[in-house]
Amino acid sequence: MAEFAEYGKRRPVSGGASTRNRRGAFARNFWGKALLEVMERLADPGRLARGRTYARAGQVVSYRIEPGLVTAEVQGSQPRPFTTTCEIRRLRPEEVELVVEVIRSAPGMLARIVSGDLPRELAPHLVPETAADIDFGCSCPDPGWPCKHAIAVVCLLAERLDDHPRDLLAVRGLSIERLIGGVETTTEQVDETTDPYGNALELPELPAPRGGPALDELDPALLRRALRMLCADETTAAAGNRALVTMYSSMTRG
Repeated sequence: MAEFAEYGKRRPVSGGASTRNRRGAFARNFWGKALLEVMERLADPGRLARGRTYARAGQVVSYRIEPGLVTAEVQGSQPRPFTTTCEIRRLRPEEVELVVEVIRSAPGMLARIVSGDLPRELAPHLVPETAADIDFGCSCPDPGWPCKHAIAVVCLLAERLDDHPRDLLAVRGLSIERLIGGVETTTEQVDETTDPYGNALELPELPAPRGGPALDELDPALLRRALRMLCADETTAAAGNRALVTMYSSMTRG
C-alpha cells in the first residue's frame, strides 16, 4: 500500500478543467454512468475517493480525446503536472460490423447519431467491460492501478459523455464517416440480395445496330443450299435465288 502522505499535498491549479458536480455522482446520464461503473469495478475505494476529490478540485489541467486514447495533464504534489492516459481499446473490424448491423436494422438510428445522440442499444458494443478493454497509465510514483490522477480524468470524461455521448464513438476508434459508409454499403448489398432477378438493376444502353444490305450479310452458298433443300430441282432453286435477290434489292434501294 502506498504511503500517500510522503508525496505531499496537491498543488492548487488555476484554470484547470472543472467539473459541474461538487458533490454526489459525477455522471447524470446513461453513457457517463456506464463508464464510471467500469472504473468503479476496477479501482480500490481509497483511490476512487481521492480521484473524485482531484476532479472536483480542478486538478486536471487539460485533457485530449483521440481514437483509443485520452491523454491528460493532472497536477499533483510535484512542481510539474503528471501525464496521465486512459486507453480504451479500439473496436476490431468484426465489432464495427456488429455496430453497423444494429444501426442498419433500426430505422432512424443513424440520423440520431449524426445529430449528436447515441442510442442505448449500442451499449453492449461500445462500453468497455473489463481490464482487457481499458488501461490506465500515469507518470506519478503511485503504483496503484488506476491511480487517483487517472480516476480524476475518467470522472471528467464521464461528465463530458453526459453532454457529448457521441465522443465515445471517437474513443472507440469509430468515426461518423466510417459509420455512415458502413451502413450505406451494407444497405446496398441487402438491396441486391432482395432483388434476385435484377429487376431494379440499371442496364447499360444497347449498341446501335449496324445497317446494311441483307445480301451482303448472307453467304450465297448457304442460301443456295437451303433453296435446294426446299425445291424439287436446281432450276427451281436458281429461280428462287433470283427472286430473293430482286426482293432484297428493292427493299434496300430506297
